[in-house]
Amino acid sequence: MAHGHKKDDEEKVIFVGDSRVRKGAGFITPPDYTAYPGKSEAFIPNFLLKEWMVGVVVLVGILVLTISEPAPLGYPANPSASVIPMPDWYFLFLYQYLKYPYASGDYVLLGVLGVSGVAFGALLLAPFLDTGKERRFYKRPIASSLMILSVISVFYLTNVAWTHYEHELEASGQKPEHIQREEEALERREQGLPPVSNAPGQQEEVAIVEQDDPAMETYKKAGCIGCHAADMKGATGPSLRGIGDKHSQEEILTIIKEGYNAMQPQYNNAIAQGVTDEEITHLTEWLAKQKAEQ
Repeated sequence: MAHGHKKDDEEKVIFVGDSRVRKGAGFITPPDYTAYPGKSEAFIPNFLLKEWMVGVVVLVGILVLTISEPAPLGYPANPSASVIPMPDWYFLFLYQYLKYPYASGDYVLLGVLGVSGVAFGALLLAPFLDTGKERRFYKRPIASSLMILSVISVFYLTNVAWTHYEHELEASGQKPEHIQREEEALERREQGLPPVSNAPGQQEEVAIVEQDDPAMETYKKAGCIGCHAADMKGATGPSLRGIGDKHSQEEILTIIKEGYNAMQPQYNNAIAQGVTDEEITHLTEWLAKQKAEQ
């Protein structure tokens, strides 16, 4: 209220305003937007709560996978090994895409900058080109069609890349490292042996059993050191230390005569080096004794 005095016997009343606010009854429930699907909803707590719940589920899933399937360590790097290079699975579609003629060779600039630039530019301009208020995907045919086409393309290129990789492995006689690790782990489990870790400081070096045995000279004479090294730790081929834990004498003899995975038969080469059948038999007996625990 404001009071002004013009005269002693006259009073004028001027109404200024009312700033009172009605007392609330607690938390104000946001309006319900379920009657308007695809339009809008309250950000707090409706939308934010759903996003948090999805994030928690994803986080728990990642933690479960991390605990149940620890990241495996591969074999020690071998720069002289013959391998078929392959990227991680989430890059397979790009790997396959770069194999096509219009994305490599004389057109590598188009493949690397042109096509990817168009895709990136389309994503960048999408919010400015698609200004419709509709959020339901079946009401946005152009954006939905492009999204579905992109997903189908990624799946197709990934499948083609992996299929081609499997054919290359089959043609070259190679076996992927993770398959070798699984087979070796299965063999050790069947034999009641503990699993082997390639982590630094966790793998004990296996000693050569009966290093003074004449079979050691046969091993060198037959040319085995070319792939498995003089100390039997492996060069282009795997280590033969502890080979007796994986294969019996008969299996080792079969490997020498028929080969194993990418290894070619070595029997004729050994005979050509002047090694006799008796020496080869004794060599397999000696190799079968190469075990981690003696």
